[in-house]
Amino acid sequence: MVLLQRQDDLRLHAEAAVSRGADALGMAGGDGSQGLVAAVSAEHGLPFVCVPAGTRNHFALDIGIDRDDPVRALDAFGPARETTVDLGEVNGEVFVNNVSLGVYASIVATPGYRQAKPRTVAEMLPDLLGPDAPPTELAVDSPGGPIVGAQVIQVSNNPYTLSSLTGFGSRPRMNEGVLGVATLSITRPIDVNRLVALEMAGHPERFEGWRQWAAQELEVTGPSPVPAAADGEARSWSTPLHFAIRPAALRVRIGRGQSGASPAFQWTPLKVSTLLGLGRIVRGRPSGMVTVESRRDT
Repeated sequence: MVLLQRQDDLRLHAEAAVSRGADALGMAGGDGSQGLVAAVSAEHGLPFVCVPAGTRNHFALDIGIDRDDPVRALDAFGPARETTVDLGEVNGEVFVNNVSLGVYASIVATPGYRQAKPRTVAEMLPDLLGPDAPPTELAVDSPGGPIVGAQVIQVSNNPYTLSSLTGFGSRPRMNEGVLGVATLSITRPIDVNRLVALEMAGHPERFEGWRQWAAQELEVTGPSPVPAAADGEARSWSTPLHFAIRPAALRVRIGRGQSGASPAFQWTPLKVSTLLGLGRIVRGRPSGMVTVESRRDT
């Protein structure tokens, strides 16, 4: 076990654990940290244990881990079931949840955002989307044709059932092998008030400038650099941005007694293929005790 300091390079610590013969990697932290260690796990084919110790823990939510009990999540280092989930990728970097461009990237960089997310979003939207707001100049191809100047572009590791512009939702599945794409375009000042009302009600998808679709690959073009929020962390990339999905890239261990299913999955009517998938998860693969740095030759 490694207790991290603020200046530490998390990826280097994870790689060092692999070099010492770890049988599994685990991360106690928020979604940004989860993504970094999950990427190392996927590269080396090692199972990953998610310990939710961040602010929102969306990844833990959607793989069916109790976000309110991080200590219980450690049970996955013992007898546990294993499943595989997809990973998202942008310009070669992994994300476990989503990458948002445009308005949300500005909101994430705001002091106080993490302490009052919904309120901060509602307060900032009128200024960020109003007639005096600068255009994003971002462009993306959709099934209905090019979308240029969208105020929000969100690309997620599997599609969300969204309840907010900031991605406060859930994914029914984490293994569909597709990216979820959502864009928001506002063309009239009068639309801002309607959008804010729908956002507060938890139904931004009802706004007429909202588009959603699924894709295995996506390219976003526009001026560089592009401010972004990746798994809730402020980032910046040079364009073009190339998004891709890595199907079944990550082995995830889930401790006994955890649901192993997201809220959106539990709300969705079950199909035969879904039931078969659940059966595989419940059966899991036989596994014994592991620790974060146990030796392969012991």
